[in-house]
Amino acid sequence: MAVKITLVDDDRNILTSVSMALESEGFEVTTCSDGAAALQSFNTEEPDLAVLDIKMPRMDGMELLRRLREKHDFPVIFLTSKDDEIDQMLGLKMGADDYITKPFSQRLLIERIKTILRRVDAVRKGALKTGDDTMDQDGILLRGRLKLDPLRHICEWAGKDVRLTVTEFLILEALAHRPGHVKSRDQLMDIAYNDDVYVDDRTIDSHIKRLRKKFRNVDSDFDDIETLYGVGYRYSGS
Repeated sequence: MAVKITLVDDDRNILTSVSMALESEGFEVTTCSDGAAALQSFNTEEPDLAVLDIKMPRMDGMELLRRLREKHDFPVIFLTSKDDEIDQMLGLKMGADDYITKPFSQRLLIERIKTILRRVDAVRKGALKTGDDTMDQDGILLRGRLKLDPLRHICEWAGKDVRLTVTEFLILEALAHRPGHVKSRDQLMDIAYNDDVYVDDRTIDSHIKRLRKKFRNVDSDFDDIETLYGVGYRYSGS
């Protein structure tokens, strides 16, 4: 089946030209000209990946990302202004997986999309292991009350579903593979992002904060992700 991409931008020229380029690569493309229409589309049919412009009428990209992350965990690429570094960093901290600045090469956008889809595929295949072989015969990682199923992109805590983005899943998987071992922010950035995306260490802190919040929504006593100040993070469960 074709990979489904949703492209959201209020510039009709971008919608037309980029959708044609994506379709020529074999993607199935849905286009929306504002955030409100996109949110309605997401709630009707979830894409495999979305490309969102930040500055749009009715609902901007930041608000759209915030609201879609309440229900959806598919990857998101932001389109940002060239000099808008604040938007780029804030978008990543809110749960975007990548960003690309306008004006942009369609070829670059397509390569970024393919890179993220490879990451998704790697998660599902359990290919991003970090040392010891701890998967069971079905590729499922079990750590006490934690269950990670990369093939189905499922995370459970004590039998309750915890919806994670691809980036959050990668970070948690890296920590949970070796409980008690510390991962620095730099190591987690290397695992979570490709070399073309600049992120600061506070972005990783934001992802950890979001992870803790999601687990505490199902278990208020969750404390298995520990911070070692000045060093990094570790998973303390067993």
